[in-house]
Amino acid sequence: VMAQNEDDDYEYRIKEGDHIVLKRGDVYKAVKIQRKKKVIFEKQWILLDNVVGHLYSTTFEIASGGTLQPKEDKETESSTDVKVAGTDNRNIVDDGKSQKLTRDDIETMKEQGLKNEEIIQQLIDNSSTFTNKTEYAQDKYIKKKKKKYENTVTVLKPTCRILAMMYHGREPGKICHLRYDTLAQMLTLGNIHAGSKVLVFETCAGLVLGAIMERMGGYGSVIQMYPGGGPVRAGVECFGFPAHFHDMLHEFPICHVNALLAGTLDTGAKDPTAGWAQERKVKLEEKRRKLAAAAALLEASNADGLVIASHFHPCSVLLGLIKFLSPSRPFVVFSQFKETLIECYTKLKEQGGTVNLMLTDTWLRHYQVLPDRTHPLLLMSGGGGYLLSGTTVATDHSEPAGSPPAEEPAPKRQKVKDSEG
Repeated sequence: VMAQNEDDDYEYRIKEGDHIVLKRGDVYKAVKIQRKKKVIFEKQWILLDNVVGHLYSTTFEIASGGTLQPKEDKETESSTDVKVAGTDNRNIVDDGKSQKLTRDDIETMKEQGLKNEEIIQQLIDNSSTFTNKTEYAQDKYIKKKKKKYENTVTVLKPTCRILAMMYHGREPGKICHLRYDTLAQMLTLGNIHAGSKVLVFETCAGLVLGAIMERMGGYGSVIQMYPGGGPVRAGVECFGFPAHFHDMLHEFPICHVNALLAGTLDTGAKDPTAGWAQERKVKLEEKRRKLAAAAALLEASNADGLVIASHFHPCSVLLGLIKFLSPSRPFVVFSQFKETLIECYTKLKEQGGTVNLMLTDTWLRHYQVLPDRTHPLLLMSGGGGYLLSGTTVATDHSEPAGSPPAEEPAPKRQKVKDSEG
């Protein structure tokens, strides 16, 4: 029965070579599991060999030498549960003298191998003001000390939400300060689903591209329009998609869009220089083949969606790429600044061919939900960027056959009676 359960849970178990996300508190880090290779997380070296075979979302304790051991679930009440509490905090003065233990004492306890629960209990026992605190203040104190001294890490399976929170917390500049709730709205407004053909132009380290590929589930086609010498896909690698997901992914340089629209793009094979190595010839031939395949997909001008999120000015990119969409298809543009999207909005209104244009801003605030002390958190995100969304429509500039040209009717001449002299 045990073996059968393990077979059923195989896809939920951590395997060597998997991409995972390490979590402690609100801190995340994406890594790849490799044997006998240490990774640094929160200023600690960790060896990931022991996580293989365990289920995702398992919490591990960091033992000596950086090895990980599964944390045992303790059903009994923690020793830090204290029943003695004060009525209010009016007589407590924060002068830094209430704690009798010094930093050297705490370091000595760590070296002796004491667990974090035992260290926290020692801090409580040596605090002269702890029993005078209210019950809520005691809970807050214990939670703060657990966060400081806990020696655990949770292994998570990468998802769009987790990676978006990781990038936004660690390196928001790399993803143009794109917040995770804004990314969720982009996927909804862009109507991303399996079996569709989506155009993507992003400079968010591949996070938006990976989110779209995850939502499509390996079905359909994604054409990544990239600036510069090649596409950036660091964020896509963090998802750890299976091989067949990459079969749906195509790439096309943004600098060749005008040539493709004008019909002057040359994707034919040219004779490479005779002196080049065979390996380089093969790479160039592969690049030309990919370019021709992406150009064939774009030339049909029947894409089902367009998503733009970059630090470039989106106006020229949007006006160029929107021509590859079929009528009645959604598009969505993200920008950290509303001024660039206002310009896009104005240009689209002038040229026509779009309806339901909306320029929106999202507001996000976290709430603490606890008994008798539920309230919004004091700190919140200042802004999650702006979104411009809309739907394309067919524009028919030809005049129907047989209809006379629209001209103003000639004014009627008034009848004037001859006056008798």
